[in-house]
Amino acid sequence: MREKRKVAVGRVIIGGDAKVSVQSMTNTATADFDSTLSQIRELERVGCDIIRLAVCNNDDLASCRKLVKEAKAPLVADIQFDWKLAAACSELGFKKVRFNPGNIGSNENVRKLTEVCKANGTPIRIGVNGGSLQKDIELKYGRTAEGLCESALCHAALLEKFGFYDIVLSVKSSNVKTCTQAYRLLNEKCDYPLHLGITESGAKLAGIVKSSIGIGSLLLDGIGNTIRVSLTGNPVQEAEVANKILGALGLKKNCEIISCPTCSRCKVNLSAIYDEVEAMLENVALPLKVAVMGCVVNGPGEAAEADFGVAGGEGKSVIFSRGKILKTVSNENIVAELKKLLDEHISENS
Repeated sequence: MREKRKVAVGRVIIGGDAKVSVQSMTNTATADFDSTLSQIRELERVGCDIIRLAVCNNDDLASCRKLVKEAKAPLVADIQFDWKLAAACSELGFKKVRFNPGNIGSNENVRKLTEVCKANGTPIRIGVNGGSLQKDIELKYGRTAEGLCESALCHAALLEKFGFYDIVLSVKSSNVKTCTQAYRLLNEKCDYPLHLGITESGAKLAGIVKSSIGIGSLLLDGIGNTIRVSLTGNPVQEAEVANKILGALGLKKNCEIISCPTCSRCKVNLSAIYDEVEAMLENVALPLKVAVMGCVVNGPGEAAEADFGVAGGEGKSVIFSRGKILKTVSNENIVAELKKLLDEHISENS
């Protein structure tokens, strides 16, 4: 599989040998500077590498003039139809703009925008969605993977016509199978870096499952350079889920908790213990695996890859490391004793 081109979005590299980056999008009114900056700060706190904002009018632009200076993460302007607005965002200091060339009028408008973006070193993401394909392509292919792929390549060819190659592509659909097929086709046909996502995936558990299956299956095959988990609600959850997807695939070193599903052998409230351990590790950035197991008989062996772990028992539980039992403690002291070991380990490795 050929390596993708590198595209610099501020300090974040997409493509090449760069790590897969996490993106999200604010849902505050962009013109509301304070609310939008607050949400940007929250996204930065949970490990969002790139943050996108909808820019719709001059009021939004006025707010963005300050936001691009305050944000630590590079900001991306999301534009619907106005090429002049996209050009203004490039001039303003946005590190990337996202739009569809077919939605901003004539080819001459596209040419003028590419000139501005090239002068400012502003990459362009061509964002194709299943619900907004060009009429001729939808008539030819329907809302299929082939249609999504061809649309993206046609838009890219239009930018290439004007000598612009600083491009990222996405081909999103709310149908997981269609979406993943489109990305696989596109991956074979171009060397532009790919932005992964399942659009309109829903909310809560349903949206998390759809996004995890679609994004995860592509990443497992080495496809994709940056990801957004699209969920209805607070975008902070999007970044949290995206980082957990990367962690589960071994694409990001982070703190991980593993636990057993429990059975009738479990003599402790494992769910409560898990919640306490999760809260304890919430702000730990070290690559650390902690196991919360319900059975002393099988727990240490099944979780032998864990750096530290607890396994519940009748009245007493064990604390172990890499499958080796370190001590036996009363069930009332499980979390406290584990915390001592974790605090010591974190202190030594921070």
